[in-house]
Amino acid sequence: MLVLIKGAGDLATGVAVRLYRSRFRLVMTEIAQPTAVRRTVAFCQCIYDGAVQVEGITARRVERPEEVEECWARGEIPVLVDPQCTIRERFPFDAEVDAILAKRNLNTRIDDAPIVVALGPGFTAGVDCHAVVETKRGHYLGRVLTQGSAIPNTGVPGDVGGYTTQRIIRACRDGVFQPAVSIGDTVAEGDTVAYVDGQPVYAQMPGIVRGMLPAGLQVTQGMKSGDIDPRCERDHCFTVSDKARAIGGGVLEALLMLGILDQK
Repeated sequence: MLVLIKGAGDLATGVAVRLYRSRFRLVMTEIAQPTAVRRTVAFCQCIYDGAVQVEGITARRVERPEEVEECWARGEIPVLVDPQCTIRERFPFDAEVDAILAKRNLNTRIDDAPIVVALGPGFTAGVDCHAVVETKRGHYLGRVLTQGSAIPNTGVPGDVGGYTTQRIIRACRDGVFQPAVSIGDTVAEGDTVAYVDGQPVYAQMPGIVRGMLPAGLQVTQGMKSGDIDPRCERDHCFTVSDKARAIGGGVLEALLMLGILDQK
């Protein structure tokens, strides 16, 4: 079954891992400079590095549609810089998953593919897509909706270990981002974790650095640039998160429930 996944950040990667292991054939699309902070578990990192592995699965940047089938032959997931999803015109996709997590619908339509699934707020099942998967942490995480919309975006990160907004590392100004610590490092509250044009960015809580933007990226003031996990489990920095895995399970359920297997 051929599925197009729009976006290749950490949540989209959780979806891809679930579907890949369930024997779906995948193509992922991204923008030219992805800004996912959980780079160690995000297939979009291959846009910078050429190829990456997450939990033993390889994703590779491809430049041309002709390279897509070469990736499949190697058992890899092809990722293209293609924000307009022109690749849709080259392959007969059975389904499309909008996993951009923009909190709004950028350019997804219900007739983009026989089955269209979207993640999180900004979509209405039956209007923009056939199903919406809930992305908000809590009781309904991963729930599949075939009518209505996901819980609206509150702007407040989910509670992890008693911390919400403090978990997020944000750029202190507009400028060029430069990390001062690496993913997997332990920090204390008040530690310098990055610089933006020489101005320090401080940790707002103790924990382990789970996400960090790459060096040299242009950022804007307040932009999410990293995150800290109070649970301090280093292995969590390098494996798909509980949230991403739950959302991936929701997408798998949606595809099966909407009859993708019956189409063949």
